[in-house]
Amino acid sequence: MAYYGNLALRPERKPQETQRPEKEREKVVRRRSIPIGEKLLYLLTVAVCAVVAGLIIYRYAEIYQMNRQIQEMNRQYEQTTGQMKELQREVERLSDPKRIIDEATNKLGMVPLDPNQGITVGEGGKAIAMNTKK
Repeated sequence: MAYYGNLALRPERKPQETQRPEKEREKVVRRRSIPIGEKLLYLLTVAVCAVVAGLIIYRYAEIYQMNRQIQEMNRQYEQTTGQMKELQREVERLSDPKRIIDEATNKLGMVPLDPNQGITVGEGGKAIAMNTKK
């Protein structure tokens, strides 16, 4: 039969049994494993790197926390300074002599003191204005 590229028509070949002599067998190359001491050294190196990374992250966390506290204190300082300025303006407004005289005469019913009169303290701790010039 002629073979024209059709595999169905191709005659089968018998497998050739070729045994190699034992001397010619391929040598199996075994890789030596890493010694235990070297493995422990690698493990120790990885552990040290992990500890150093942990310390660095811990320090960054502390720095972040301190920055937050500084910002909070600055905000409180700004707020307290604003309140202090507002209270200072209130003190200046309330300690105005004209306002004090108006409050005393209008709301409390006090009268201005005549320079010709003197003040003496009577019974019960009340002040009494009296004429000292005659």
